[in-house]
Amino acid sequence: MVDIGTLSLIILLGMFFLLSIGMPLGFASAFLAVVTLALKFPPDLLWGDFGRGPLSVLGQAVYRQMTNYVLISVPLFIFMAAMLERSGIARDMYSSLNVWMNRTRGGIAVATSIMAVIMAAMSGIIGGEVVLLGLIALPQMLRLGYDRNLAIGTICASGSLGTMIPPSIVLIFYGLVTETSIKALFTASFLPGFMLASFFILYIVIRTRMNTSLAPLPDPVPGEPEGNEKRLMFLGFVSRFAMWVTGVLLARALFFTATGDNAIREGEDPIPLGMVADIPWIIGAFILFALIVFVVVGRERTSRGWNMGKGLIAPTVVIGVVLGSIYGGITGITEAAGMGVIAVFAIGMIRREMTFDIVWDSLIRTLRSTGTIIWVTIGAAALAAAYTLVGGPTYVANLIIGAELPTMGIILMMMLVFLIMGMFMDWVGIVLLIMPVFLPIVVRLPAEEIGFLGSIDARYIPIWFGVVFCMNMQVSFLSPPFGPAAFYLKSVAPPEISLTDIFRGFLPFISLQLCALTVLLIWPNIITVFL
Repeated sequence: MVDIGTLSLIILLGMFFLLSIGMPLGFASAFLAVVTLALKFPPDLLWGDFGRGPLSVLGQAVYRQMTNYVLISVPLFIFMAAMLERSGIARDMYSSLNVWMNRTRGGIAVATSIMAVIMAAMSGIIGGEVVLLGLIALPQMLRLGYDRNLAIGTICASGSLGTMIPPSIVLIFYGLVTETSIKALFTASFLPGFMLASFFILYIVIRTRMNTSLAPLPDPVPGEPEGNEKRLMFLGFVSRFAMWVTGVLLARALFFTATGDNAIREGEDPIPLGMVADIPWIIGAFILFALIVFVVVGRERTSRGWNMGKGLIAPTVVIGVVLGSIYGGITGITEAAGMGVIAVFAIGMIRREMTFDIVWDSLIRTLRSTGTIIWVTIGAAALAAAYTLVGGPTYVANLIIGAELPTMGIILMMMLVFLIMGMFMDWVGIVLLIMPVFLPIVVRLPAEEIGFLGSIDARYIPIWFGVVFCMNMQVSFLSPPFGPAAFYLKSVAPPEISLTDIFRGFLPFISLQLCALTVLLIWPNIITVFL
């Protein structure tokens, strides 16, 4: 039998070797799982009692992962993202954002970042966003004379926001593996996700004002509204849309009142914006927006603003359906993913864009992506189970704690491991292989010693660590040599843009991601703002 230290080294070196020769991560992990048990247990114990020996642990671990109900949400979100990519919803959204921001220095890049945030909130899929932005935004920015590095960095960094912003599939997998509330993870990641997006936007705005040659302003279009006229049109558009939203909320509250579903009952949480006490406030908000539309802005100006911004309506509806059903207590994560698919399909049908070819192609893409994720999940779950059975997590925990590092030293060492592993391995494998080892160690650390500004409640540590992990995966998505964002963009970029050019454009945005990661480490309570 091989001792656990030597076995850990064999697994680590074996993983790098198998990946370097091109073996898929799922098969490499499954192979190493069997090797781990073969090196630790004698052959008669390993093979003699088939179905009840150590090998059965692998089957049980895989069965647990494959029968988890929440896992169904992954192919549903991928299917939704594929339909969004093929339909004209994303294209019209970008056109509307472009209309409002085309006279702002760096406005096209800012609109690209905002579009990425909206796309992330609709689907939580990373690769599809980069490809879509590369198809829609990159030609536009290059045509207008934007700096190539700025355009590339904006698209890839913004396209990776699906890692952080709910409904993030990375957070879903983390919740599955660690048995952490996925709804709490989504809530906790809101502020860090939008903080990172704001870092990107601020960088674009400041950089393009310091060097105006990076983002030339397009020539004005004859008859295009400018200045206060454009601002009033935007106010009219927002107010008109808010009238629709408040109208729906009012009808919802009145329905709950008529059916008695919003009656106050002991032990039950009140319905958000659905109680009797909420009705006067909703009516007041409706009247306020109506006054803005008809008195302040005017119907004609509002109508022009609506036509300019109506491309933003469909994405907002999809986000409302997915996240609203989760946070409104209507459905769970899986059902919300299904409702999102139905919403995208229905909007596509209403717009007469959802054809059989689009649905079929989206299904094929979903099967391919899901198949890859499932195989990685099977292999990684088997390796994690085998390593746990031979005492690997205990060995690593004792090794880290025995180093006698301070609490933040241990966490920083883990961050370094995440960053290095992220350069070579897919996030699914990292979640399934490393998280079962690292999270028990972090939970045992003194909560008052985590961070430098304030202290985090011990019950929120698994949630905080999940958000920190996702921020690490943001960095890994851009990190050479295997940063997947580079290869996604290369697949749709003009031939003259090389992989070297793409990785060069990443550098400022990787620095911004590391700054956001630093904020989470210094001030861990940022994740508890909305919890």
